[in-house]
Amino acid sequence: MALKSTIFKVELSVADIDRGYYRDHSLTLARHPSETDERMMVRVLAFALHADAALEFGPGLSTEDEPDLVRRDLTGAIEEWIEVGLPDEREVRKACGRSRAVHVLAYGGRAVELWWQAAGEALERQERLSVTEVPPEASRALAAMAGRSMRLQATIQEGDALVTDGSTSVHAALRVLKPS
Repeated sequence: MALKSTIFKVELSVADIDRGYYRDHSLTLARHPSETDERMMVRVLAFALHADAALEFGPGLSTEDEPDLVRRDLTGAIEEWIEVGLPDEREVRKACGRSRAVHVLAYGGRAVELWWQAAGEALERQERLSVTEVPPEASRALAAMAGRSMRLQATIQEGDALVTDGSTSVHAALRVLKPS
């Protein structure tokens, strides 16, 4: 018998000063049994960084060739394709062909550096791609905030993110590996 996804509810208030975007979002996340709290919370951070009324979570780890988050226009064409983690370089290039913009939010400490050394040269040529790294201490601190029901506030300013749940605050000094 297959394990079922765990459902998480997130009330997320986003204040993106860089984009002038201020809005509340009620999110429902399905966490695949193989997904860690860290990865799930980095997905929430990715949502906050690219927040939009049309942004939605993809089908998740169980479905290949689909983004972790996606924003489509009214015709169904993909405007933004967002991946979390260390995706395969070929898959990222394929996503660049299917979308107007592709964003990778990489996390994992030293693994990010090794992944970028291996894939960076090929990915540097992708005009529609941006790659940003979440510091390992920030992704681990976000994982510690995970709960089945969360109320989070995210403030984004000058490329940094501050996420708080009212009692704990996590500062993520994001590092751009490749601007779009």
